[in-house]
Amino acid sequence: MKKIIVVVIMFNSVKLFAQQPLQKYWPVNFSKVTITDAFWKPKLDLVADKTLKACIYQTEIKTPRIRNFLKIINKTGEKHEGLYYDDSDVYKALEAMAYSLKNHPDTSIENTADRWIDIVAAAQLPDGYVDTYFQLRDLKLRWTDIEKHEDYCAGHLIEAAIAYYNATGKRKLLDVSIRFANHIDSTFRLQNRYWFSGHEEIELALMKLYHLTKEDRYLQLADWYLSQRGKQYRDNPRNNWITPEYWQDLKPVKDQNEITGHAVRAMYLYSGAADVAATTGDMGYMNAMKNVWEDVVYRNMYINGGIGSAGDNEGFSKDYDLPNELAYCETCASVGMVFWNARMNQLIGDSKYVDVLERSLYNGALDGLSLSGDRFFYDNPLASSGQHQRRAWFGTACCPANISRLVASVGDYIYGQGTNSLWVNLFVGSNTNIPLAKTNVAVKMETNYPWDGNIKLNIDPVKKSTFDLYLRIPGWATGEASPGDLYHFIDDSKAALTLKVNGKEVRVKNEKGYYVINREWKKGDVVEYLIPMTINKIISKKELNYNNDRFALQRGPLLYCVEGTDNDNNAWNFFLPQNTSFVTRPYNVLSEKVTALEADANIVELNEVTQGVELVKKKVIAIPYYTWANRGKTQMQVWLPSKIKNIKVNYSSIAGDGGNF
Repeated sequence: MKKIIVVVIMFNSVKLFAQQPLQKYWPVNFSKVTITDAFWKPKLDLVADKTLKACIYQTEIKTPRIRNFLKIINKTGEKHEGLYYDDSDVYKALEAMAYSLKNHPDTSIENTADRWIDIVAAAQLPDGYVDTYFQLRDLKLRWTDIEKHEDYCAGHLIEAAIAYYNATGKRKLLDVSIRFANHIDSTFRLQNRYWFSGHEEIELALMKLYHLTKEDRYLQLADWYLSQRGKQYRDNPRNNWITPEYWQDLKPVKDQNEITGHAVRAMYLYSGAADVAATTGDMGYMNAMKNVWEDVVYRNMYINGGIGSAGDNEGFSKDYDLPNELAYCETCASVGMVFWNARMNQLIGDSKYVDVLERSLYNGALDGLSLSGDRFFYDNPLASSGQHQRRAWFGTACCPANISRLVASVGDYIYGQGTNSLWVNLFVGSNTNIPLAKTNVAVKMETNYPWDGNIKLNIDPVKKSTFDLYLRIPGWATGEASPGDLYHFIDDSKAALTLKVNGKEVRVKNEKGYYVINREWKKGDVVEYLIPMTINKIISKKELNYNNDRFALQRGPLLYCVEGTDNDNNAWNFFLPQNTSFVTRPYNVLSEKVTALEADANIVELNEVTQGVELVKKKVIAIPYYTWANRGKTQMQVWLPSKIKNIKVNYSSIAGDGGNF
């Protein structure tokens, strides 16, 4: 009977992997991209100079994460300290170091990374297994509890190893990760032993390993992990608090059509599924990804690109349940949105996925990192009465290292390469060299994005060659606040984009949100692309009742908010009719030079003469959302009240009470 089962599995594998790949283009790896951008380069330097050092201090000195590995090596008999998934933070920090070393070479950071890698390698067992929680507690219990994050940690190890290899050429950690991946494959897939990852991550990591090594077993193992879902795993009494919805186990992945459960786990799962679909051509995964994506973006996404409104499950509740002040909106979930939407675009080639990626990147994710680089947000609310503040670290410390690796790897998301096509997805000043079918093309992008929309591209092929240049048309520049009808601009007018090659207008076609220029390119060609930066006011679907009679502000890809620090320490005592006109002004939030928005607002104030409440006209300043809460605790709102009934004023000194005006 066992032989028959094996034959069937092998047949299904052959059938699956014989399909044609669906990949529209391949991302140009961060290691091939040099960032020169005035917006992102300082943030890459900040991560290198401040954020990574904070992560290293917390990981090695302040907390026992590295110490746990040393206990294994030294055979001291000491018990594991900390949480069972803490190894993953070591690996995420290593991955961030790898990206940073490409952007910002630093001998001390590289030496630290090499030392950590030596420690991890020395702790690995001969069979390839490495997990400090079980190695220091009871190795007989390994692979007995799906929720204990063993393969989640393995996934982050694999990602770190690949990033470090790409950045430095050193493969010691890569060899460690390959041995661990082989151990997992031999333990589960090859034995047809039921298992799935309680916290997804291994799936997307295995796909990265497959693309690097070209070893089919990692592609098959990634697909095997995906195929385990939908059996509603419940047979571990220690995990009886977890529902199938929580870890996306209610249905097989190919049958899923709505988002459920833990937001970060879902993002990692669907990133892996999109990767498998792109590589194998499996339409089951592709169609499921489209359906789930629409459920997320059309009904369950915040205007900052964040997801997961509920704190009790760190994830989703019900459609349109998107409270502002109580938003959970975890930084890691926004990071996951970047991962997933990047893969969806590589799979389908529709700029709406990059629109969502960009919204999450510049707003929901970037908000998780302070302007000083050493303080963080775990959750990212869209309103505050002054109770929210950034912190130096967390007990569960996934977010600091996660936002570090995202910022440091932003080069991964700028360019794409097809067989004979070059894709520009994000507008970030940078240089790269892209091999196409008939020539190599040097690309240089110059821009002051997101503060203005002037983009200049130098296209320098080694020899004259005909190929397609895909330039993304941002949805926000064409009157679309977001895919679907969850959010829309009050003013539906479209900006006039202009595009020239060598100073002359060119014939283009519009294909799924991209301008496509097909021509014979030669050295010295210059593309000038102008995307006007209009100030847009956004309203949401009426089902989002938290936002009724309110609007949000966006300029370019940036979401704005009103913070008390800029407005006499009060961000709740005003209203702005929807027809209010805003103007831009240069502004500083600490040392961050930004474009602020300013308007006349109706403000409720106490008249010191009459001791009564009156409406007065005053200026209100709005700043980019990612910069808020960097100057201490303060009030904040993203969704601005358009009617007086929504004003929230503390008038206790007048009436002996407080509440809404």
